[in-house]
Amino acid sequence: METVVSGIRPTGNLHLGNYFGALRNFIKMQNENRCFFFVADLHSLTTHPKPDDLAGNVKQILSEYIASGLDPEKVTLFIQSDVPEISEMYVLLNMLAYVGELERTVSFKDKVRKQQNNVNAGLLTYPVLMAVDILIHRPGKVPVGKDQEQHLEMTRIYARRFNNLYGVKLFPEPDAYNFGNDLIKIPGLDGAGKMGKSENNGIFLIDDEQTITKKVMRALTDSGPVAPNTEMPEVIRNLFTLLKVVSSPDTVQYFTDKYNSCQIRYGELKKQIAEDICKITLPIRRQIIDIRENTEYLNKIAKLGAEKARESASKTLYEVKKIIGFNRF
Repeated sequence: METVVSGIRPTGNLHLGNYFGALRNFIKMQNENRCFFFVADLHSLTTHPKPDDLAGNVKQILSEYIASGLDPEKVTLFIQSDVPEISEMYVLLNMLAYVGELERTVSFKDKVRKQQNNVNAGLLTYPVLMAVDILIHRPGKVPVGKDQEQHLEMTRIYARRFNNLYGVKLFPEPDAYNFGNDLIKIPGLDGAGKMGKSENNGIFLIDDEQTITKKVMRALTDSGPVAPNTEMPEVIRNLFTLLKVVSSPDTVQYFTDKYNSCQIRYGELKKQIAEDICKITLPIRRQIIDIRENTEYLNKIAKLGAEKARESASKTLYEVKKIIGFNRF
């Protein structure tokens, strides 16, 4: 049984891209692997969230994880800050990270551009904390998107560096778990790029029917095909990508035929997409609301997850400290 680790920052609600791109694969994985899924609240401190925002976002993401289908009985579902072993090992692994290599990471350069008045040390050492999140459970696989591949490679470097420095084989060098052909990239409603939290181009699992309909109806289109069987421009391909994900094959074929015969009505297409998205997300939305309001249940899940995560993390931290030279008496 493979050990798998993945987390998500509590900086906004989960959207269709998260659901179809990762969560549905996580749901499959939970029956076949030893899975650790966590809410990365320590990572979110790099943007200095307010206390109410941080607590509320953690609660929201945890609720959305469970409502989407992750079973706390099958996976270790926890909040990052509930596992102090992570913070302690973060300090230790920082001693093996070099400033030059951290400054060269794409994510650090990007953050420096976006938040010039808040270039904190946490941004610089973000890859180290991510590496600890992974290595502390010694997994063989890590589900990552394209934007996190460099961080995973740095995780592999730190694992190799520790093993070589101390002459041990404690840490495996985890491989990317990219789901092969099962990985679905959901496009944004702005006509280009993928759906994201910060791009204001997404449909969230917590959105109600009216919000979903308004968002889809505002999606960019063109003036329509002028000749039969013409190639679709990107903005239209994106709409059809959404259609293929949420609608039946018959529905997809109907609108494809309409497009190829120059009879497509984009208003009708968008209405169909909105209706089919609602069929998928509204039941999840109702569960999110029910779970989010049950604080006692969420506290129980968080406590159970922390206990299971700490059991795994403490074993690794003990070995790390012993290898370095702590606990020598």
